[in-house]
Amino acid sequence: MTPRLIWTRRIAQLLVGLFLYGIAIAMMVRAGIGVAPWDVLTQGLNRQTGISFGLLTVIIGAVVLLLWIPIRQKPGVGTVLNVLLIGPAADVGLAVIPQQHEPVLQGLLFVAGLALLAVATGLYIGARLGPGPRDGLMTGIHQRWGWKLWIVRTGIEVTVLTVGWLLGGQVGIGTLAFALLVGPMVGVTLPLLTVPLPRVGASPAAPAAEAAAAPESAAAPEVAPESAGEVTA
Repeated sequence: MTPRLIWTRRIAQLLVGLFLYGIAIAMMVRAGIGVAPWDVLTQGLNRQTGISFGLLTVIIGAVVLLLWIPIRQKPGVGTVLNVLLIGPAADVGLAVIPQQHEPVLQGLLFVAGLALLAVATGLYIGARLGPGPRDGLMTGIHQRWGWKLWIVRTGIEVTVLTVGWLLGGQVGIGTLAFALLVGPMVGVTLPLLTVPLPRVGASPAAPAAEAAAAPESAAAPEVAPESAGEVTA
């Protein structure tokens, strides 16, 4: 593939991945058996403020992105689009997917949402255009102060989970399933969907752009998505 085609694929893959990520979040929310830690926080704020789930996803992502400033992280185009697009996609999904109440249907919808989220994560991270804001916050703290990555991730996610639960967000078996399964599942989808970097016939400017994007996207799989986010929005 030529550098132009590779960049076209990267942009298309990023946009499709972010849209599907929002739909996957909506599926897990409508399953009603618990959601990812950051989505628990979003649910809690939704119940307290009445602001739509999608808009709150955007607001939280923007606030997290501001926290990149003191840790000296630089967002990629994928990071900015992550903040802007996942929330509206989640609102679309919530508008068309009915709330489930039967245990079998709840389980099936959650599993389908989690599988879709793993694919969506592979698509948007595999585009190599920057990590989600939450993943970047974790890796940025790790790089800035040298704290172990698992400690940073655990500390942040336990904090947002606790705050979200206290605000009325839903914690359940789905929350535990997400924590245990999303990493291994993304470990399968990401290698399959990562866009290869051009090796032959690339323009002089392309390698520099690739090199700038690669460290960001390479860091994201270590922390897995926040889901909307973010695994990993």
